Amino acid sequence: MPVGTQGTVKAVTKDQLLETKPQIILGNTYHLYLRPGVEVLSYFGGLHKFMNWEKPILTDSGGFQVFSLAQGKNKGGKHKAEVILTEEGVKFKSHLDGSWHFFTPELVVEVQEIIGSDIMMPLDVCPPYPVSHTTAKDAVEKTIRWLKRSKETKKNNWQALFGIVQGSVYEDLRKESALKTVELEMDGYSIGGLSVGEPAEEMYAMTEVVVEILPQDKPRYLMGVGTPENIVESVDRGIDMFDCVMPTRNARNGTLFTTFGRVNIKAAKHKFSEDPVDPECDCYTCRNFSRGYLRHLFNAEEITGMTLATIHNLRFYNRLMEKIREAIKENRFQSFKKEFYSKYKS
Repeated sequence: MPVGTQGTVKAVTKDQLLETKPQIILGNTYHLYLRPGVEVLSYFGGLHKFMNWEKPILTDSGGFQVFSLAQGKNKGGKHKAEVILTEEGVKFKSHLDGSWHFFTPELVVEVQEIIGSDIMMPLDVCPPYPVSHTTAKDAVEKTIRWLKRSKETKKNNWQALFGIVQGSVYEDLRKESALKTVELEMDGYSIGGLSVGEPAEEMYAMTEVVVEILPQDKPRYLMGVGTPENIVESVDRGIDMFDCVMPTRNARNGTLFTTFGRVNIKAAKHKFSEDPVDPECDCYTCRNFSRGYLRHLFNAEEITGMTLATIHNLRFYNRLMEKIREAIKENRFQSFKKEFYSKYKS
């Protein structure tokens, strides 16, 4: 899922985004709640109409953003982050204007019903890494209690509500969280609290533990992941859905993903290159422009460079998922994985 945090995928227009062939995009309840606000979203009839987007939208609950604020990760924020966690919900100070707000599981669902997202995420407790077993256990238990309240609040049958499995890197807590979440019979299941700084091996190990418990006939979503390698490895372990700012954020910084690994397009070695970013890519950027031209745009600090790079990275990720789906349908995923690693160099 390309990340469209504030009702837009950064640096590209709707038509440019559609050409990269996404199936669904992601928005964020925390950011949309603060700006433009629920009154504006309600007035325009929800996020689909507001941003003129006909395809599905998944909205994160905003819980991760709130707890990121508590960890001092409010990059770009104008006000000091303050967060107070209670049984009823989480009180936080807006990074925009310093105003106080209170997210409850019920409010987060109600806001997402106004947003009109096709898939909603419940408010959960996302602890940092590393974290003690005691703190992680408390997060698991509170997340389950909040999920029950979220499910009771949900009114619209056409909106899906996923459960979120927490537990940090503790196998016993991951199992407990997964079992209790599955008991609630959600529309889909997410694995949260990973890709937050732990080693990739820990992420894969916890994913394996959880996937063994989650139903095979429901979507399984690994939140906030990740690199092309992370995606291939996680699909191999049974994951269906991903989101990450990596393709768009890296594009704006001049790092492009290709069949053969990452490319720093600003590097001097591309100055006279007539080659496309990726000879195997069918995106608008690769069909029309050279590495030399993109390098020039970035070094000249032209906005168009960010746009062309973003188009390419989004298409690369969507092509990767297309090839993965095709390989699974043809029962040759393991050979695809081997071929992927034979070309892709980290």
